[in-house]
Amino acid sequence: MSEFDGNRPKRRLVRRPAEGKFGGVCAGLAEYFDADVALVRAAWVVLSIWPGAIVLGVIAYLAAWILMPRAEDVAPPATRPRLMRSQTDKRIAGVCGGLADYFDVDPTIVRVSWVILSIIAGAVVFGIVAYAVAWLIIPAPRVVTLHTSPSTT
Repeated sequence: MSEFDGNRPKRRLVRRPAEGKFGGVCAGLAEYFDADVALVRAAWVVLSIWPGAIVLGVIAYLAAWILMPRAEDVAPPATRPRLMRSQTDKRIAGVCGGLADYFDVDPTIVRVSWVILSIIAGAVVFGIVAYAVAWLIIPAPRVVTLHTSPSTT
């Protein structure tokens, strides 16, 4: 039996509101393409703020929200590492530290690259805005807290 015999269920592109920020469109796209949801959100934002495309990005998102069916099942557990802001290697919000962890590079390289790209492009303000957007898009890691129970002795 071959891998392409049609006995496997087809993957469907669905919205995942429980895992998403606004309607679950990017979460559904990330699941379908086996990508990190933070990277899908970042790509959507970047493509939407391209000069003159902000309205088109919003319209495309609303259209996807309407056209993509809502997921009826729970999302399968992630099998790959997720992009998260760093809690241990951060200067401002942990964005560059998280990117460095995800791509397995030195965080100083990421920070210096971010600054250089912002300066070279002549868009220091855009670099700051991009950092703020990344701060909103990239989730913070979940912190596990242990509670001690009162002893009965």
